[in-house]
Parts: sequence; structure tokens; C-alpha cells
Amino acid sequence: MEFKILNGVKTYAPTSKQELIEYAFNKKNMLIAVNAEKILHSSKEIKNLINENIGYPDGYGAVLILRKKGNKNAIKVPGCELWLQIIESYYKTKSFYLIGAEQHVVDSTVKKLKEDFKGVNICNYRNGYIKTEQEKQDLIKDIKEHKPDVVFIAMGSPRQEQFMKSLQKEYKTVYQGLGGSFDVYTGRIKRASKWWRDNNLEWANRLIKQPSRIKRQIHLVRFVFNLVLKY
Repeated sequence: MEFKILNGVKTYAPTSKQELIEYAFNKKNMLIAVNAEKILHSSKEIKNLINENIGYPDGYGAVLILRKKGNKNAIKVPGCELWLQIIESYYKTKSFYLIGAEQHVVDSTVKKLKEDFKGVNICNYRNGYIKTEQEKQDLIKDIKEHKPDVVFIAMGSPRQEQFMKSLQKEYKTVYQGLGGSFDVYTGRIKRASKWWRDNNLEWANRLIKQPSRIKRQIHLVRFVFNLVLKY
């Protein structure tokens, strides 16, 4: 699968979700969402982490640059859709381990997955509040014992990427960071409607609902400027 370096961030250019998923299973690496904010503001540590794994275009800004740099068929791959595509494609043959959110949220997530994907093998799961080194070591031990094919971690960035890195050193498999995807899947957070998504305006929808995000969205102006003049 082709990739480009976007402001020091290695970003793959999948032409379908399935192509990205198969590549991840072949490599047994971490799937890390790349958007305009990560391209502009990632620390050296996070850039290195992305570059050692599989950064994929979760935001339309990343897709625009990939296309401008020659990957005309690159598509946007929202992380909140990708993890469900992985489960849908492999729930009969692979096992999954879920980490993240509050306990009642991950409980509801597992319940809904079992309803939506009959027979899905969720070998274990827990909340994302790992407060001590002992808890972390117990989790690592449990993951090694269950040997999941995929580990989903919903903690928010960059915490989830850093946590995945520490787990990957102990047990190599496919990892994906999910941010707030458990909340979206269970309906606690409502995703933008299809019109907003189809027109690549989810960011605007979030801004309307949460005006306090304006400080974070200012970087989009800089991103567009760089897109036109630099990339």
C-alpha cells in the first residue's frame, strides 16, 4: 500500500477499508488515525510512533493532501467505522479484546456487539482507567493469556497511542485506537448525519454543537493555507 510523508507524518493512502485492514493483519501493527491536527501539531514522539506503524487518513484534510501528492484514489477512513468493519469482516474467525471508556460504557459496547454480530469472540474487556503499574501489568498478563487477534483501545489521543506502544512491546498483534468510538457506537454521542459526513463537514457539525472547540479548529485555517501553498 502506498504512503506519503505529510509534514513528517507517514500516512498511508488506502483505496478501501478492506485494503487497509488486510495490510494491518499482514503487518500486525497499530492503526493510528491521522487528521489535520496530527499533521500540523504532532510531537516528535507521536510522529515516530505513527511512522513505525500504520497511519491512515481519518480526516478529510489528510485525504486532500494525499490526492494532491498523487494518490488520486485515496479515501477517508473514519476510525469509528474502521473498527466495526474489522469486526464485521472477521467476527467469525478472529478474537477481540476491548479496553477503554467507563465500565458501564464498555459493558454496553460489548453487549451491543454480541447482539449485532452473533457469535463474536470478545475474549475479554475492561474500562480505560488503569491507575497503577500493577493494573497495567495485570492487563498485559491477561492479554498474553487470551492472545487476541485485535486489541481496540478507546482512551483518546495521544494517551491511547502511547498505551498501545507499551502493550505492543509485550504482545504483538493488531491494535487500533478508537477515541470516543464506544460512545458513538452505543448512542451516547450522536455522530453527524449522513449529509454532513458525505460533504466532509463533520468538523463543522461538531463546532456548531460545541462552540468551545473554536480554539482547536483555528488550525484548520493554517492547514488550508499550507495545503494551497506548501504541500
